[in-house]
Amino acid sequence: MDFKLKDEQLMIQKTARDFAKKELEPVAQKLDKTKDFSILVDNIKKMAELGFMGLAVPESYGGVQAGAVAFSLALTEIGKACASTGVTMSVTNMVAELLVEFGTEEHKQKYVPKLLNGEYIAGSFGLTESSAGSDPTGMKTTAVENENGYLLNGSKLFITSAEYAGIFIVWAVTDKQAKRGRGISTFIVEKDTPGCIIGKNEEKMGQRGSATNELAFEDCQIPKENLLGGLNNGYRIALAELSGGRIGIGSMAVGIGMAAMDFATNYAKERIQFGKPISSFQALQWMIADSYTELEAAQLLILRAAFLKETGQNFAREAAMGKLYATEAANRACYKAVQMLGGYGYVEEYPVERYYRDVRVTTIYEGTSEIQRLVIARSLLND
Repeated sequence: MDFKLKDEQLMIQKTARDFAKKELEPVAQKLDKTKDFSILVDNIKKMAELGFMGLAVPESYGGVQAGAVAFSLALTEIGKACASTGVTMSVTNMVAELLVEFGTEEHKQKYVPKLLNGEYIAGSFGLTESSAGSDPTGMKTTAVENENGYLLNGSKLFITSAEYAGIFIVWAVTDKQAKRGRGISTFIVEKDTPGCIIGKNEEKMGQRGSATNELAFEDCQIPKENLLGGLNNGYRIALAELSGGRIGIGSMAVGIGMAAMDFATNYAKERIQFGKPISSFQALQWMIADSYTELEAAQLLILRAAFLKETGQNFAREAAMGKLYATEAANRACYKAVQMLGGYGYVEEYPVERYYRDVRVTTIYEGTSEIQRLVIARSLLND
């Protein structure tokens, strides 16, 4: 098995690393503390110029067409510097890819270039509801067909980037009599559509520099042509989105974990206790060894899923495995990084405090760790 990356992949990885170091890292703490979204918006526009908002999208629609592996590598580098920017990049890439996979040619020409060139700062998914989290088939939002298309009513929760997104991919029930999961459809909703209401920005534990909003629909009229992927085909589209999104979140989690351990390891070399650097103590050496080993293993799992996706193979189980292991390993790494810094790890002066908060949600969104285990187990048992 050849683990060597292609020249294009290495170039994209280096470009992302350099950009993250120069543009994102210096402002990440300010973005987290102030929630000044203009900082995020400015950097997203710069990333769009570099092609980072459509890394796996075909060139014919303005993308880089570099594939899922390059996307994963780049997102890991972005995640090292700023998780709030990383999650925006991840979701927007997935919105563009979903439009390419399931949209009509009109959809692709109308929306994808705007996502990629920064005209739309972000794209968002509207799937989660108060009664439909891990089980999206329990959603209550409805879309009723009328002479003008579909009338959308309901609400969605925890919508990443809703405050500055240009479009939303929204799931709604279109056939209440169908079997569970069979009567759901997917729609493209433009931000300024009457009846589409952006709610409050949630006060979050971490990734504070990324907006997370409630999204409400009150007699929101959607044109018939904005039905995405066919009537009552929404559940299949949601499963495809979640599998791809797991590669993104797993990649970002690896970046956060690596950033935390890099900082903690350098700190341990300089921190003197009992007359010598604390890095000379076996307890810390084992923390360092275990964390880097787990993070390297996590990245390999994620890249395997990305490779399968890129080559057109089934990757759902591998994406779940990668997301599960990467996010749990990154959480352990950030915990150890705080421990290595002691009291300094608990104060805002040092970035490991932010890494620790930012990484926590990676085991929750795009499917909790518990849901990943269900996906993996069912796949193995069905085989």
